[in-house]
Amino acid sequence: MIALLGFGKTNQALLHYINAQGIACVIGDDSFKSEREDDFGNLFTPTPHRYPTTLQIPSPGIPPTHPMIQDSPSLLSEYDYILSHIQAPQIWISGTNGKTTTTEMLEWVLRDFGGACGGNIGIPLATLALQNPKIYILETSSFSLHYTQKVAPQCYILLPLSQDHILWHGSYEDYVIAKLSVLARMSSESVAFIPHALRSHPLLEGFTGTLHLYQSSQDLASLLHLQPHDLAFKEPFLLDALLALCGAEVMCGEKRVRSIQDFKVGDHKIQELTDAKGRIWVNDSKGTNADATIWALRNYKDKKLYLILGGDDKGADLSALFEEMRGYDIMIFAIGSNAHRLQDLCSLYHLPCKVCVFLDEAIKEIDLLHTPQSIALLSPAAASLDQFASYKHRGEEFVKAINSLH
Repeated sequence: MIALLGFGKTNQALLHYINAQGIACVIGDDSFKSEREDDFGNLFTPTPHRYPTTLQIPSPGIPPTHPMIQDSPSLLSEYDYILSHIQAPQIWISGTNGKTTTTEMLEWVLRDFGGACGGNIGIPLATLALQNPKIYILETSSFSLHYTQKVAPQCYILLPLSQDHILWHGSYEDYVIAKLSVLARMSSESVAFIPHALRSHPLLEGFTGTLHLYQSSQDLASLLHLQPHDLAFKEPFLLDALLALCGAEVMCGEKRVRSIQDFKVGDHKIQELTDAKGRIWVNDSKGTNADATIWALRNYKDKKLYLILGGDDKGADLSALFEEMRGYDIMIFAIGSNAHRLQDLCSLYHLPCKVCVFLDEAIKEIDLLHTPQSIALLSPAAASLDQFASYKHRGEEFVKAINSLH
């Protein structure tokens, strides 16, 4: 039997995939209070290691320090289990910010070639595999990369890295290692796009494929023989679009500039809203780390800013964000589990701050100050799960509150 460690969305889909092969599983999850067996013979238990299994597949979000992982002698990732049997070409997209947008852009421009996206967004890999796409376009988290030891894509796109998931990985260096680990398994015919800042990392030395180091959107535009203004996107989405075009050219041999121009960036990513008083509120709930918030801020550097920060910052170093804000006319409204940590940082950097704890309270406070000449921005630099079901839920609550203002 196979053990599935954790029973979130990824392993729920994987269970269906494995059962379709006529194989039953032992499923372990901390949320299970007792044991049960279903009609297929799958056993659901809080203690999966009481049962003999041939291999153990972790849900990507379970950290390597978890007892279920520590007690697993034959650990295999979902990627290794599924993709080792897949012949279709694959492109993996990872990074700290922008990987979801880049993945969605790639699906948009490769849809005529049978490309479909999944993995860390949308459709789980196991569900995608049952659909048998001609090109796999996979948003790939650092968690999946950490556990994957065998398979690799034909093309790997790595967006710029910054502090994220430090508690899970243990350190920023281990986070970087996870992001670059795939290079060692890629073939000499493969292609990788890697930030120039990582050029000296030891894991790049063994890469035998074609390596493109980039420092800016201009670098990528030059590689494509374009000018940045040829595309109808502003940063940070311009970088995403150019990386998507680079990846698409590798996968299909064509420049897909015209097709990408019709792509619409999704909600919760620097989404501007205008209230009944003509004031602009920006929903950037997808800004879950410091680097994403820095990108959002730079769009409004010449404006008076009311910034909502806070949530679960996952132990990240926020100093770069606070250094950035020194040059802004800005007031911070702190929410979430790290609200008082943000207050301390504001004091250290001499930035005005009001602790609100809850999003609705922050909106009420900003409503008293906001004018048509200023910008109110939700870009939390933190995950949402301390108070919300997801960053989308947080963004939806923000939009709902703005639409109810009079």
